Amino acid sequence: MRVLVLEYVTAGGMRRETLPPSLAAEAALIRDAMLADLAALPAPPDILTTCDERLPRAGAIRVGLDTSAWVLWRQLADEADVIWPVAPETGGILADLVRMLAASGKPVLASTPEAILIATSKLETTRRLAAAGVPHIPTYPLAEAPDIPGARITKPDDGAGCDATFLWPAGVPATPEATAGVVIQPYVAGEAASLCVLVQAGEARLLTVNRQHIVVQDGRLSLSGLTVGAWADDGQLAGLTRQVVAACPGLDGFIGIDILLTETGPVVVEINPRLTTAYAGLGRALGLNPATLLATFATFAAGAAGASRPAVTVELALT
Repeated sequence: MRVLVLEYVTAGGMRRETLPPSLAAEAALIRDAMLADLAALPAPPDILTTCDERLPRAGAIRVGLDTSAWVLWRQLADEADVIWPVAPETGGILADLVRMLAASGKPVLASTPEAILIATSKLETTRRLAAAGVPHIPTYPLAEAPDIPGARITKPDDGAGCDATFLWPAGVPATPEATAGVVIQPYVAGEAASLCVLVQAGEARLLTVNRQHIVVQDGRLSLSGLTVGAWADDGQLAGLTRQVVAACPGLDGFIGIDILLTETGPVVVEINPRLTTAYAGLGRALGLNPATLLATFATFAAGAAGASRPAVTVELALT
């Protein structure tokens, strides 16, 4: 089996853009975990991958200014048996990438473009969760929002993570620099957490509950790190996970769900329709190789999925 691994940022998707060091480091953390897990399978598959020439990696095909990463990826997809992509969902990047790779006729380990587009939009996600009765944070277009008492949060409708996310105290008008495509939410007190989830054939399996270390500086939110496997689950979050996945058909593979653990119970913040940064600590937290959980690699992991060590918490520093 030949597997094409594409982590968008490190694989050359931003070759013609400035590459922020923090973004490159976080993306490399994800890529390296994916490659290491495949290489650690009892019968490792052959691996194809590319790299931004500013981020050289042994064995990877370099993408320079004279190379179209997307054309190269499409060509490599024809040479692969399985494709495992990761990309930001913002701007439709992930949905477009999955659609292009799927045109090769090869299996793509990712959510469907339709599910990705639902999860990309905070407004559409909220609509789906509300229709399914899933506890969530009310979300409105900034220009059409009702009066929201107390503190509020603004963020892009199609943003990822803490991208351009601001906290506005009670009594302070919410006036982000950009207003087009911005949504507003009431601030909800609680522990910021994320769920690592594996979805296969529509069935959702909660893997870890992670603490998100959120920093607020000059009103701007950022993620400084993660504690993977921070909390155990009594079944409540596993149930919430199944509800979320049922509300957004087409989610598949490793995904993330951001939540708040409040005094009255968990509420969903957003869905990440892709493998998230927490994956870099998932193997150590679970005490097994996460790649062995994917049905695609089952024949390459003879008996490995059952050989686990005691689970631990794993700290991932991002800044």
